[in-house]
Amino acid sequence: MPATVIDGKAFAAKVRGQVAEHVTKLKEDHGLTPGLAVVLVGEDPASQVYVRSKGKMTVEVGMNSVEHKLDADTSEVDLLDLIDRLNTDPTIHGILVQLPLPEHLNEDLVINSIDPAKDVDGFHISNVGLLGTGQKSMVPCTPLGCLMMLRDHHGSLSGLNAVVVGRSNIVGKPMAQLLLGDSCTVTIAHSRTKDIQAITQAADIVVAAVGRPQMVTGAWIKPGATVIDVGINRIDAPEKGEGKTRLVGDCDYASCADVAGAITPVPGGVGPMTIACLLANTVTACCRANGLAEPKGLTA
Repeated sequence: MPATVIDGKAFAAKVRGQVAEHVTKLKEDHGLTPGLAVVLVGEDPASQVYVRSKGKMTVEVGMNSVEHKLDADTSEVDLLDLIDRLNTDPTIHGILVQLPLPEHLNEDLVINSIDPAKDVDGFHISNVGLLGTGQKSMVPCTPLGCLMMLRDHHGSLSGLNAVVVGRSNIVGKPMAQLLLGDSCTVTIAHSRTKDIQAITQAADIVVAAVGRPQMVTGAWIKPGATVIDVGINRIDAPEKGEGKTRLVGDCDYASCADVAGAITPVPGGVGPMTIACLLANTVTACCRANGLAEPKGLTA
């Protein structure tokens, strides 16, 4: 039997619909409109596209979208001053500083200057610590999206063996914490892991977030396992013509799909969930800031 394809694009549309419903309710019942501020420093083309997409989707679900576009040579003092103003602005519930930043800016300093309650990326050291100790936090968007899809596919994750391939602060580590929170038995594998294939072959869930194109093959996967491919890699595609490229994940999709019970494609899997979860986090932050019940199904 071929693997079930977990359609991240469709699932993300469903999440955005839930967000829109919560936003409508906040407006009607409490006179509140969640606000998301995105700060872009410089003119990185990929970042510009991503910020435009975030702004469009924020407005589509009924929230306020505020964009601050700063020159590439903006000083650290001026950037921190802007973040301080956003921290104290009651109409802004979520703040996101688009990464990467120009080299002269200290990313850790900038991220940790954001009010943790408004840190909808979930990167602030306070949120990292809260997540790691099982307390209420803002959760990084990509791992949150993965968790939502896993819960939807499996129902309960309790007792399942999960392997996270990759130990980044943005995906690998928080993903492991979220899976632990849902009572999985979790292993983090990485570039120094010995006999990594034997480890993934024992897993009910494999989350590939290592940043190496098509590294995980079907030989690594236990029959019937669920494969979540976080990777987005651009490789040469000579079959499309000279100089052409295509997107692939960290998994070799064809061979993994032959063995797995379920798998996310690339593109169209985890990627669309990241922005959907950013919107969900903004609604959650708005509710918490105003002492209201958090939206069900949109948090960890």
